[in-house]
Amino acid sequence: MNQHSHPRPDFDEIIDRVGTRCSKWDDMQGAYGVSPDDGGLAMWVADMDFRPPAAVQRAVEDVAAHGVYGYPGANRPYLEAIRWWMENRHGWKIDTDWILTCAGLVNGVAMALDAYTEAGDGVIVMSPVYHAFARVIRASGRELVELPLAQEDGLYRMDWDAWEDRLTGRERLLILCSPHNPGGRIWTPEELRQVADFCTRRHLILVSDEIHCDLVMPGHKHSVTATVCPDIADRLVTLTAATKTFNIAGAHIGNAIIADKALRDRFKAALMARGISPGLFGMDMVTAAYSPEGAAWVDALVDYLDGNRRIFDAGIHAIPGLRSMPLQATYLSWVDFSGTGMTPAEFTARVEKAARIAANHGATFGTGGEDFLRFNLATPRVRVTEAVERLKQAFADLQ
Repeated sequence: MNQHSHPRPDFDEIIDRVGTRCSKWDDMQGAYGVSPDDGGLAMWVADMDFRPPAAVQRAVEDVAAHGVYGYPGANRPYLEAIRWWMENRHGWKIDTDWILTCAGLVNGVAMALDAYTEAGDGVIVMSPVYHAFARVIRASGRELVELPLAQEDGLYRMDWDAWEDRLTGRERLLILCSPHNPGGRIWTPEELRQVADFCTRRHLILVSDEIHCDLVMPGHKHSVTATVCPDIADRLVTLTAATKTFNIAGAHIGNAIIADKALRDRFKAALMARGISPGLFGMDMVTAAYSPEGAAWVDALVDYLDGNRRIFDAGIHAIPGLRSMPLQATYLSWVDFSGTGMTPAEFTARVEKAARIAANHGATFGTGGEDFLRFNLATPRVRVTEAVERLKQAFADLQ
């Protein structure tokens, strides 16, 4: 099947999601006071305003057409599709026996905490970082240990010298967000090796959340932690999912890929103890997505997102005092407002009230996020262009 046999996806199509029980659009007014009724733009929740590849839609329709929704078994095609995708897209050779299915990656993080830590143990994150990590760590009675990322040339970097004295000795696990959300940063093989060495030295389990690994901007390449650091297989849990890549987060399905049997058995026991197993629709959607047709769709998607990124960055950088981090991966732009001299309340009010845009508040991502807002660019280009114009107007007095 060659790429040209697939119709090119129409990412410019405006799909009205209002009133479809869509968190991103229907919860926006409650969360930010921005209403879709008067043209408010939803640029917060990290899902896309695009339909998935046609193959995914067909898979759902096939299940529906059959009309019997019993317990799913025979998941070999599903596991093979994951194995095929990791090898073909990331050069990562895995065994299907390594794959454990969880109810999405936040659940995967929760299962890892359950499997490898006890109440009161320290769990390390590099902040600012995806807000659900802190939420789950705290909810499980673990201690959140934030290691603040440094900035160099406008990019985040790991600050090992500053971090050593922030540790208590109670830490048992480190969660790495790779690629990094919200900073859009791809960690280099050297950086990943530093993380691996740190975890080995400190006797930590490393959970590498690689959910954004397919959403990599042209000219950049994601490195899979497991391939760069094969020597830490006995302490490495890799979390991946098709949900972010193909916009099927509503399926609540993800993978923990664990090469080491002893480590895998502990994770499996946590899943068993919680009675967690994958649903019928989710497995069929993933099987359809992780295919040559899905691969061609992702290539077209990344190209489109890169175009959105260019338009948004140009607009942001035309406003004095605003700066977006160079986006290497994800579709999430991390915009620094500190150059305006405004308080977070002031710049956020301009974005929400004047520009009528809902964007994630930086403080929710932890220490170091206070002067930022996170904007989701995975929406038709006309909306990105509109957002830029509104932001220019909202901050017109600075120009």
